[in-house]
Amino acid sequence: MRGFVKQFIRLSFYCALIPLMLGASAQAVVLEGVGHASIYNEDLESARAEARSAAMRDLALQYEAQVSTRDTMENGVLTESRVRLASSARARNVKVIDEHRSGNLLRVTVRGDISASRASCDGGDAARLKKRVAITGFPLLYPDQARVGRIDDAGEILPQQLQQGLREAGNLQVFSATTSRLFPDLLNAPTLQQGGNRLTNVVQVAREMGAQFVVAGVIRDIGVADPAAWGSSVLDKMQRRFGGADMRRRFAVDLMVFDGFSGSPVYQQRFETAADWNAGPGSSTGFGSEGFRKTQYGESVAGAIGEMTQAVAEALACQPFMARITRVEGHLVTLASGATAGLRPGDELHLYRSARYFDSLGGTPELSDSQMTVTLNNVHPDFSNGKMPVTGGQVNIQRDDIAIIW
Repeated sequence: MRGFVKQFIRLSFYCALIPLMLGASAQAVVLEGVGHASIYNEDLESARAEARSAAMRDLALQYEAQVSTRDTMENGVLTESRVRLASSARARNVKVIDEHRSGNLLRVTVRGDISASRASCDGGDAARLKKRVAITGFPLLYPDQARVGRIDDAGEILPQQLQQGLREAGNLQVFSATTSRLFPDLLNAPTLQQGGNRLTNVVQVAREMGAQFVVAGVIRDIGVADPAAWGSSVLDKMQRRFGGADMRRRFAVDLMVFDGFSGSPVYQQRFETAADWNAGPGSSTGFGSEGFRKTQYGESVAGAIGEMTQAVAEALACQPFMARITRVEGHLVTLASGATAGLRPGDELHLYRSARYFDSLGGTPELSDSQMTVTLNNVHPDFSNGKMPVTGGQVNIQRDDIAIIW
């Protein structure tokens, strides 16, 4: 009874919130946002720009918050409850209405007309940049299922098709690692941590390929509905010919996207479909063969892969652009990303410190805002560098820290 009351209260809260969200999205409203920044070496201009950016984020979060919840229940007991908060807003006619300095802390207050953006990440600086994505192999959980039709190459061909679709979209840098197997335990994948709190090789793959994200997956099911229907006897052949046999074949894939810097999951979804496996004897010689594509099952699988491609693109569209810092020399900062990702001279990136603690050296690193930025002045195809207002030692910015554009 107590669990039912909690569920009812939660449902009532979100039902009450929805009209407020819809009302806010209908038209622009005037709001004020407040941002803070630290002043280093009397560099008031840099602090003012940082505080203004923080105030703009405050405006967006005030205007429109999209709250979604997902509850998991087993045997009538709530076992998991997740709440996600995201903002979707754009600002116009923004003005600084107040600026106050207290010691080395600067506070800026802005006012602007805020309305809903056409897309959740529309107008963000990161939208014009190409994030690096590594696509790994999609191993089969039950390889014996691939014998019918000889599609045992599905674990390599499927991610190659996913990779091709993402490249054609044109807004990502896609790298192939389809021969890599990310999970040693396919049945329980995805598993992010092993014994001793050690991360799996998500971070290792990302570092080796210079990728911001790693896409992985497991093919859970490509089995036929009735294995007996594929016998070689005269009766079996007649049943298949006249529709007396169940010729359906299943397709189920778990798709996962991970942040390459931390190994944390960004997106996870299962894609499923089923259709008749109407391939003639010897016509299918692989997952990507022409004979496979011409089957009803092949057409259905192609549609599912298209949905997977779109899901990955949408999951990464609103993620910030992140680049690893490779060198810090005084004021000069070098990044492991350049013109091929869309970076240009004059771009400004926020610098974040990456820290691990002695009690979990192999665990997920924690990022902390250094309140510092780097402005690029030299951009090469695969790397770039620029200057920050203070030396790296003053704010403890060093190799393997992160530069971010939101």
